Amino acid sequence: MSANAKEAILAAGRQSAQAHGYGGLNMRELASEVGIKAASIYHHFPSKAELTAAIAERYWQDTKAWLDEVASRNNDPKESLREYPETFRMSLGNGNRLCLGSFLGAEYDDLPEPVRKEVQTFADVNVAWLRKRVVEAGLVAEGDAEERARAIFAAIAGAQLLARSRSDISIFDSMIGSYRAAGLLPA
Repeated sequence: MSANAKEAILAAGRQSAQAHGYGGLNMRELASEVGIKAASIYHHFPSKAELTAAIAERYWQDTKAWLDEVASRNNDPKESLREYPETFRMSLGNGNRLCLGSFLGAEYDDLPEPVRKEVQTFADVNVAWLRKRVVEAGLVAEGDAEERARAIFAAIAGAQLLARSRSDISIFDSMIGSYRAAGLLPA
């Protein structure tokens, strides 16, 4: 199987997992979407757990790269924090999908250990990035940064979940506006 086929499997798997979670990730349907036989998936990913772990690992790596790019593009850490919700909004705008880390996090008890590890890493990457930005922006003291970072991460993921459940991205936008008005995020 070519590297292109492997990338196609990962991309299609990500889309499926964002729409249906781990429980809804179906290897036969995935193979059909990619245009290969189901057995061919197992050449690179011996199990559904290994495939999902690879998808989740790629997801947090892509998220980290995007966050690093946001921070490097913005000289003002408050501007980086203003832009942060966009990564969650993009999933909603792409077929009303949920952030993969959030979806898999909701299924945490039913996930194989390698997938759990990647879900935890996704949350850790987001919280670490937010922690650094809220301190740089002077929003909180160093000792309060972890708590604020977790609150921001949880609030934005929650806004995405509510908006998805209504298939209405304007709910997400409204909630982000309310977080800014309340001071959780910079206005």
